[in-house]
Amino acid sequence: MKIGLGLPVDDPSRLLSWARRADAGPFTTLGLLDRLVYGNPEPLVTLALLAGATTRIRLQTEVLIAPLHTTALLAKQTATLDRLSGGRFTLGIGVGGREDDYLAAGADPRRRGRRLDAQMAALRRTWAGEDHSTGIGPIGPAPATPGGPEVLFGGFAAAVTERVARWGDGFIGAGLPPRSMDRLFRDVERAWAAHGRVGGPRLLAQVNVALGTEAVVEEARAGIGAYYAFTGHAAGIAAGLLTTERAVREAVAAFAALGADEVMLYCWSPDPDQVARLADAAF
Repeated sequence: MKIGLGLPVDDPSRLLSWARRADAGPFTTLGLLDRLVYGNPEPLVTLALLAGATTRIRLQTEVLIAPLHTTALLAKQTATLDRLSGGRFTLGIGVGGREDDYLAAGADPRRRGRRLDAQMAALRRTWAGEDHSTGIGPIGPAPATPGGPEVLFGGFAAAVTERVARWGDGFIGAGLPPRSMDRLFRDVERAWAAHGRVGGPRLLAQVNVALGTEAVVEEARAGIGAYYAFTGHAAGIAAGLLTTERAVREAVAAFAALGADEVMLYCWSPDPDQVARLADAAF
């Protein structure tokens, strides 16, 4: 079972320490969320910095809100990051759920799904070295990974399972209990088979964690509450925070039993000592 770490976003100055500690330990992936109207660091810029500070661990957006981005520039940025990291980049991608992000970007939230589908077609062409569009030549550099970086789709709508099967390499399921995640995993696998894809999709489960004193846990819950306030269900999401080693181990075991290839422990405490605490809990 692979286990990754989701990077906290409250204090970007600590992320180099997080990355170096994780790279020296047993974790397989570093994930970083994407928002526009929020205080998080921009994920592609940040992961490029972390790529230079690490040698082994994978780097993953979790998830990038692609419709906010210009497609041609996104193709170039992601290929560059994959190239500079030696093929260690995974593009976790989705449409997001915040209207204010779209308003700030001057994008139409009502067309976000259709825009993402068009973007994926263009990204795949560009990463393969084809012309970006009629009358416009190819956009480099070529990614280190043939055909482009690994692409994982996140989200809960039925359209997500179709996108995984049509365009992606796998699925990221976040913040759901094992029973609900089981249904999503099986839906993704059925869509994959229906599209005649070979093998199976990569399946990732994400859980929210913070280990430490009561003050650490309360700070983490406050962070989750602020981030998810727009949903109207922030209290319930915060209540699902895993705060003990036993809870972390049980979650990893439960998702492994469902066929998850990797579990991402998304940490809501900025203290880099969380890396060692979570390693003790999960391995």
